[in-house]
Amino acid sequence: MSEIYYRAQADEVAIFEAAARLHLPVLLKGPTGCGKSRFVRHMARRLERPLITVACQEDLAAADLTGRFVLEGGETVWRDGPLTAAVRQGAICYLDEVVEARADVLTILHPLTDDRRVLPLDRLGETLQAPDGFQVVISYNPGYQSVTRELKESTRQRFVSLSFDYPNEEIEAEIVAHESGCEAELAATLVRIGRATRSLKSHGLKEGASTRLLIYAASLVTGGLPLKAACESTLVGSLTDDPEMAKALRELLRSVLG
Repeated sequence: MSEIYYRAQADEVAIFEAAARLHLPVLLKGPTGCGKSRFVRHMARRLERPLITVACQEDLAAADLTGRFVLEGGETVWRDGPLTAAVRQGAICYLDEVVEARADVLTILHPLTDDRRVLPLDRLGETLQAPDGFQVVISYNPGYQSVTRELKESTRQRFVSLSFDYPNEEIEAEIVAHESGCEAELAATLVRIGRATRSLKSHGLKEGASTRLLIYAASLVTGGLPLKAACESTLVGSLTDDPEMAKALRELLRSVLG
């Protein structure tokens, strides 16, 4: 099994390993595209555990995670949801952007994230005991959440928390170069632009360029697209629909690229 590339910034790998060894759930928080999902994939490979990922959305309910009875071939049969499957397999269950899901999703996680480590399946009249390999990992972006979508204190305190942010300039350039295959000079230039866009958050831009978006821009260039066109389609078009903000971003590009 090949490794998933991840460039550690601090002691997040050691903390996650300790949490996994002690059967503790983990909460990842940080801005979009900073490497949270890649980190989980990296750790699953590192720990040699299966990984089941759920992209949470506003209509995701607890039954979508646990499972339901469905009609197949004239018969009613039970089909496990991803959370139940993860418990049975002893896998890592990763709920990405968990606050986007309905409130009952967090409720169903409670008995799995304390010393009980159980999953009640009321419709089956069964309670699953989580095996040693099972672990709950959730993530969210604190900067994007409205008051109604905040993660409650009672939920946060059930998790070991790891805070993520965009890496420093040197590490971010290394990541961009590695993932896109571009030259170091191009990676450094894109990182400078990306960091400049993040400073525009205080001037009306909802979110600056993520590391992921910088990798996309670099990949377009390595794929043969001119740098300015690659930047226009990622570091302008993907960041805003507002004409005035797009104009400000283009001026930023001109100041860096000439």
